[in-house]
Amino acid sequence: MNPKSTVYLETTIPSYLTSRISSNLVVACHQQITQEWWTIRHGFELFISPFVIDEINKGDLELIEKRSKAIQDLPILTVDAEVKQLADNILKSGIIPDKASTDAFHIACATRHGIDFLLTWNCKHIANGAILRMIERIIRNNGYIMPMVCTPEELMGGNYDE
Repeated sequence: MNPKSTVYLETTIPSYLTSRISSNLVVACHQQITQEWWTIRHGFELFISPFVIDEINKGDLELIEKRSKAIQDLPILTVDAEVKQLADNILKSGIIPDKASTDAFHIACATRHGIDFLLTWNCKHIANGAILRMIERIIRNNGYIMPMVCTPEELMGGNYDE
């Protein structure tokens, strides 16, 4: 039997999964797709990091509880010196601004632990084709292979479009 692909869930995934339906049509669509992807999540081995936990523990108390419950059983990747160094190298490049430093840490943590996919709806600093090539070059120059960065829609499989 083939081992399951590993997936790092960036904070937008539990957030979109559990938040109130948005009045923004695009966000509402992303929320729906996330909920549909969640039904097939058992086909993957899921992981989070302390950065996800920190981020989901901000905001509305009811939503914090929902987000926490959604990810409560997921393994938490460690943040070691290699994660910190890789994130620092990404940040030093200026590709991701300091104000979004947690995004560099998401990428670094998933990369350092050899995760197959980094799942996110953060298209500003993570799932952004304009910057992914530059980040991938930094990661490769540091001796790592970057996870495939994608949205839940891209990881749904062939039956979604039919």
